[in-house]
Amino acid sequence: MRSRNLANIYQLGIKELWSLWRDPVMLVLIVYVFTASVYTSATSMPETLHNAPIAIVDEDVSALSLRIASAFYPPQFTPPAMIGYNDVDPGMDAGLYTFALVIPPNFQQDVLAGRSPAMQLNVDATRMSQAFTGSGYVQQIVIGEVNEFIKRYRGNESLPVDLALRARFNPALDSAWFGSVVQIINHITLLSIILTGAALIREREHGTIEHLLVMPVTPAQIMLSKIWSMALIVLVAAFLSLNLMVRGVLDVPIEGSIALFFTGAALSLFATTSMGIFIATLARNMPQFGMLMMLTILPLQMLSGGTTPRESMPEIVQDLMLIAPTTHFVELGQAILYRGAGLEVVWQPFLALTLIGVVLFILSLARFRKTIGQMS
Repeated sequence: MRSRNLANIYQLGIKELWSLWRDPVMLVLIVYVFTASVYTSATSMPETLHNAPIAIVDEDVSALSLRIASAFYPPQFTPPAMIGYNDVDPGMDAGLYTFALVIPPNFQQDVLAGRSPAMQLNVDATRMSQAFTGSGYVQQIVIGEVNEFIKRYRGNESLPVDLALRARFNPALDSAWFGSVVQIINHITLLSIILTGAALIREREHGTIEHLLVMPVTPAQIMLSKIWSMALIVLVAAFLSLNLMVRGVLDVPIEGSIALFFTGAALSLFATTSMGIFIATLARNMPQFGMLMMLTILPLQMLSGGTTPRESMPEIVQDLMLIAPTTHFVELGQAILYRGAGLEVVWQPFLALTLIGVVLFILSLARFRKTIGQMS
């Protein structure tokens, strides 16, 4: 009896794979999210400053002002454009400059006299990533050049305390290392919900679900077939993306065990595929499923700790998100792939994913049986 049940689950799963193979839209979606989407997410929004356009209004024309102007150079900034004061606003309005630094008259004289002259830094705040990071860069450069000019030489004075900075797990602070891996973790959740939910709705729209009802199969077997087949597709696509795109194209090192990570991914997929089936039983058609999925996937991804640390969120959100599988998947994924953690470190997220998956499967199965009962 058990072998027959397993055979039914296997055969139904093969049917799901063939149905997916005949759906070019889904195939294109799978390829896109694990290739182009991973690459663009890792490289399109760098957190470090790169070729930021800057203009300088030098009303002092002194050795100090020239020294400050020469301190801005690639790759952080483009070569400064020396403009007049009346050109600042038109240039900023036209989007020619992200930063416009105004050095007032008698600036060097006031500095040497011990006074505190004011400089003006205009920032185009519509360019959020560059404006936030670059304004700090400009302040550090100006203050550094002024201090060195006052000391009459370039160099660093000896401090009583030597702070040795060591950036672990990402020595170069390269945002691509973080963005690419997080994107794969997010896409595993996204695709698992889409594929399983779309598979159920597709059968309902094509009328093939009625054919299954007259076959000697149970709702649990139908659900398990969709879960293992769609989870297999996501795991294979994620494995290829992690090795070809992340490690190959983006050259991001992976510290931990790939096998351990995908074991955790399989547990997460058990929960999220069950969630996809549950959402599909609530929706009457594919547009409704898309609306419900967006309402589900956005909080799952934004509040799971992948985009922003959970510690920065309100405590009620942190506690509420403990029932979400993505929270524990992000935790174990980052621990394994970034820090090389072993099972002795991530066993708690593994256990939590197992419990959440069982609960979601039971709830989805109950809802699925009710839906099938209404159809029959």
